[in-house]
Amino acid sequence: MEATRGKKHPAEDRMCGRGIFPDLCSPAPVRLTVWCKSLLFHGHGYTVYDDSDGRMVFRVDNYAHDWRQETVLMDYTGNVLLTIRRRRKILNLTESWEAFKGDKDVQRMAGERRPLFKARKNLGSHSCTVSMFTGYGVKPLGYRMNWSRDKEWWKIYQAVANTPVAEVSRKCGSMPKKLLDKDVLTLRVQPGMDQALAMAMIMITNSMR
Repeated sequence: MEATRGKKHPAEDRMCGRGIFPDLCSPAPVRLTVWCKSLLFHGHGYTVYDDSDGRMVFRVDNYAHDWRQETVLMDYTGNVLLTIRRRRKILNLTESWEAFKGDKDVQRMAGERRPLFKARKNLGSHSCTVSMFTGYGVKPLGYRMNWSRDKEWWKIYQAVANTPVAEVSRKCGSMPKKLLDKDVLTLRVQPGMDQALAMAMIMITNSMR
């Protein structure tokens, strides 16, 4: 990925270089396979694998019928990484979501209610804006995600530098240009980008009506 010119944003090294989950920020590009199915029967969700070694990275298992309202992103062991919750529309115009680190129910009992980031759908366009809350006393970092469901692609940009950090497309099979089913996607994540954050953004956009 092309280096950012000029002075970096004060929080860029803190959040973009290390991310929410440092273990999920690779120094090299990462390619993941996103299967838009849950491993649980009759459950809506995702199962995500690392293309380099075939290991499971993330899972999303939703039993409830209102999965568009709240869902959780877990690691392969079932440990909750992020809780994503839909907010009520403002004047019935905008859709927005909040994400909390870990299990939100556990945080509620502990009195911790500050979201990690907020995502808001932009009116009149196939895009959303994500505002991160760094906790370092500086202006939050932001991301922008654009998509085309007709052409079946999604792209995530780091807003300060307008730099692409992740993209999603239909996955090709072993034969050149042979696309797999629509529920099998390829997620390409650039160095330094948090893979959990990229996956959470995909989950949010897929929840938008």
